Amino acid sequence: MSDIFRLRNGRSRAINAENPTGEKGKGGIAASHLGPSRKGSPCLKNIMPNETVVLAEMDGPGIIQHIWITVNNKTSDADCYVLRDLVLRMYWDDEEVPSVESPLGDFFCCGFARECLVTSMPISVIPNRGFNSYFQMPFRKKARITLENQHDNPIPDFFYQVDYCLYDELPEDTAYFHAQWRRQRITELAKDYVILDNVKGKGHYIGTYLALTTLERYWWGEGEVKFYIDGDEEYPTICGTGTEDYFGGSWSFAHQVNGKTVEQTYNSPFLGYPYYSAHDELVHNPYHNDDCPPMRGFYRWHLMDPICFEENLKVTIQQIGVCYKGLFERQDDVASVAYWYQSEPHQAFKPLMNKKERWPR
Repeated sequence: MSDIFRLRNGRSRAINAENPTGEKGKGGIAASHLGPSRKGSPCLKNIMPNETVVLAEMDGPGIIQHIWITVNNKTSDADCYVLRDLVLRMYWDDEEVPSVESPLGDFFCCGFARECLVTSMPISVIPNRGFNSYFQMPFRKKARITLENQHDNPIPDFFYQVDYCLYDELPEDTAYFHAQWRRQRITELAKDYVILDNVKGKGHYIGTYLALTTLERYWWGEGEVKFYIDGDEEYPTICGTGTEDYFGGSWSFAHQVNGKTVEQTYNSPFLGYPYYSAHDELVHNPYHNDDCPPMRGFYRWHLMDPICFEENLKVTIQQIGVCYKGLFERQDDVASVAYWYQSEPHQAFKPLMNKKERWPR
């Protein structure tokens, strides 16, 4: 907000189903029964199984400023996994491998193929399944955003808009946006879960989304987040004090509801705990007979405190709990999205887990 009054030199554009090229003066041309330029093509229709569609492709230099998406995934009970079956990818300049690859829901901090309310600075999810990203995504030559439907059924309605600005040139020190999804369905005893690895180049780490399904009893949140920076091997340069500490909370997020101690969800600009399935069941039981273990979703944005690296970076989290006997090593189901900026080229990601392995328990 401090420089919002300054004149800008950019040229604002937007891509959606009605103007798929973002061409100047070509928005909203499609006709409906109301007549020309009256909401004739507001969404993509019937994205078929195994089909990949290009949501946006534009020539640079430019910066994507905002992405809004919503999807109709409530056509039947069989469609409950859509948010994990749709894969979002982004490519910068001439690269053939994506810099962003994630299930759609997880990228917007909605794991487990379930939407939730998120009110943070870069990611906002607003009723009902209104997914918003404000991450700045620069590109010098070209940007391309795709969506792959790995679901068994067609996606009947997919709404989206990509808002961006074109410039004559970008600063020489501009870095590129990256995001990668991972999952380990059962973590290994005494072996840290890897949030991000094999990052080479100069950049800065700016966020973590964690989707945790607890598979054991007792408190789960003693695991420390570690950042191995520029050649760290046995021990990291940065090591936190616990999982709830990393996400800005304390003392098990606990408060009293109906005489029971339960965890408390929250949203804030830079960190949050927006989703807790067991809490929902305790309060209003919307998932009767769901028969699933407790699921928790967290985000932590390093926008005010980016983790800077010159050569390489690895990020991990321990699976450590505590009970009446003290600390113990846990095995849980952990998924995550790592968000960072770096110079290109980047190391290619490992192949994305197949869709059934991505499904929540």
